[in-house]
Amino acid sequence: MISKTIQGQQRVIIENISPQLDAGRYAIKAFEGDTIKVEADIFLDGHDQLAAKLLYKFSTDEDWIETNMNFVNNDHFEASFQVSKNGFYTYTIQAWVDNAATWHHEIDMKIKDGQHVNIELLVGANIIEKMMKIASKEDKVELKAIANLFKDSNTYNEAIAFIYNHKLHEWIEQYPDRQHATIHRHLKVWVDREKAAFSAWYSMFPRSASVKKGQHGTFKDVEENVLPRLKSLGFDVLYIPPIHPIGKQFRKGKNNSTTCHEGEPGVPYGIGSELGGHTSILPELGTLDDLKHLIGACKEMGIELAMDLAIQCSPDHPWAKEHPEWFKIRPDGTIQYAENPPKKYQDIYPINFETENWKELWEELKSIIMTWADWGVRILRIDNPHTKPFAFWEWIIAEVQAVHPDMIFLAEAFTKPKVMAELAKLGYTQSYTYYTWRNSKAELIGYMNELTQTEQKQYMRPNFWTNTHDILPWILQSGLEPLFIIRYFMAATLSSNYGIFGPVFEYMISEANPNKEEYKNSEKYEIKHWNWEMENKLTYIIRQTNHARIENSALQRTNNITFCDIQNDQILAYLKTHSNGNRILCIVNLDGHNRQGGTVRIPLHLIQKYPDQEYIVHDLITGAKYVWRGEYNYIDLDPHVMPMHLFRIEDLYY
Repeated sequence: MISKTIQGQQRVIIENISPQLDAGRYAIKAFEGDTIKVEADIFLDGHDQLAAKLLYKFSTDEDWIETNMNFVNNDHFEASFQVSKNGFYTYTIQAWVDNAATWHHEIDMKIKDGQHVNIELLVGANIIEKMMKIASKEDKVELKAIANLFKDSNTYNEAIAFIYNHKLHEWIEQYPDRQHATIHRHLKVWVDREKAAFSAWYSMFPRSASVKKGQHGTFKDVEENVLPRLKSLGFDVLYIPPIHPIGKQFRKGKNNSTTCHEGEPGVPYGIGSELGGHTSILPELGTLDDLKHLIGACKEMGIELAMDLAIQCSPDHPWAKEHPEWFKIRPDGTIQYAENPPKKYQDIYPINFETENWKELWEELKSIIMTWADWGVRILRIDNPHTKPFAFWEWIIAEVQAVHPDMIFLAEAFTKPKVMAELAKLGYTQSYTYYTWRNSKAELIGYMNELTQTEQKQYMRPNFWTNTHDILPWILQSGLEPLFIIRYFMAATLSSNYGIFGPVFEYMISEANPNKEEYKNSEKYEIKHWNWEMENKLTYIIRQTNHARIENSALQRTNNITFCDIQNDQILAYLKTHSNGNRILCIVNLDGHNRQGGTVRIPLHLIQKYPDQEYIVHDLITGAKYVWRGEYNYIDLDPHVMPMHLFRIEDLYY
């Protein structure tokens, strides 16, 4: 017995379609305005001709938009479509045996060979009559007349002439017979708003925003002291750690001490007290109205506020009493606190996602995000997402973005590669990366190629961080100014999304706890007081680089990178280009101690130059301009003067 799943009249095969992730299990990612190039191998048995179309539509649209798939070679076809709105698009390929085109090709060959084609004209009449079933009213009249023309032996010569009429070609393409078409499974692309593609993050603790020593900072202090600085420096995302009431039981003191002295503020990640939990505000920071005012003030300056979702509780969190079933209960009846042996975090209760009441837990966590969204928050930095179930993230991201498609999720997941990849596939907009620990030329090129040249480019959105409030990487512990500049510059130019934890980065603070990548006297455990008007060489470079990022579209994407040859392992050179003609060449001395030089080879075809043609390289940091010629040009970089060039390639006019 022939299986019902076999469609014997479908002769066209569609395979190797790209882009797609895991056979369509996950959506690929794009940005508003992107063009999605779809490719596939499409073929059939025999010598008949085939036709194929790319079909696509936005999630709320009823009708498909169609465009022809174009033959490339070796049964390979391609077509493109543009995504213009934030949300899901669906796309697929439909292909069929093109009987009309096959007939037209065969009758043409026979006519040119001098054969009589009476029977072939009758076949053509049948094909024309099938077209009439789907044709417009206007075309039906003309189609009927041509069918009769093909049937009438007295109008043979007129019929032969019409074989070469452009109208017939138009009808063949416009009214195909798709009765036995092969249709590929539907694939999806999630389209994010522009901020997901291009952003500069600045992280700080609001409680450290006051300029008065001994005074707890507030949201109003952030408005008055911090926002003008961020606007001046060119940052467009202000990320703040949790702003909720902090528990008192087992509260941590300075430098993670288990003894908390009177007046010590505790760790913001110990969320919850008798004053409330994740939807409550720490009174010392201000009120909910103050927070909303800060969100509005950020928007007025072209900045967005990113909040930190840490799914954990202090022992004082209301959930500990109201929902003890959401936690792991030890044999002695107490709730299990967080551990990463041998480390103990007695001030934090982790959530038990294997609870019998997981549905209620999920809904509660969703309500937190939806509440924040009502406050005006559209960017979330998720703390340790790799320690929560994948199924939960797939569900909650989809639930939130169904209502707020402009919500951006950043995964703080310094974890195993496959786990990071899975989180990105499940819907995370951006991800922290391994950039923090990629230092050598080979490491940097290898990692960038992995992110931009493999399948990861379809779903992994890197956000390069120089440091975080948790991490002071080894390379910055020397305190050497050129290394801070180098690490900053590469973060901001290799990736279109990057961040710094300031102002400790601006001050180039480098004192670490012994043998650890942690700040000594970390701001996580105490209030700091900063000079929010401080300027130094690093802040100058930050300002100039951010300005260059804003003014040059080539720096606003990550995947448009090409590494340039230079025979010096201490110099990294990379070119970024945009279709509008913007061309940026970055050259970095990775050696923070010594002067380095070499001859860089420029891929002339990517900058639209001929061999021996002169052009200008304009350094957007220093303002200097140089005339270069052809492929090979020499550079020399003293790290103590300026360890890099940020060149815009400009045309030389005589």
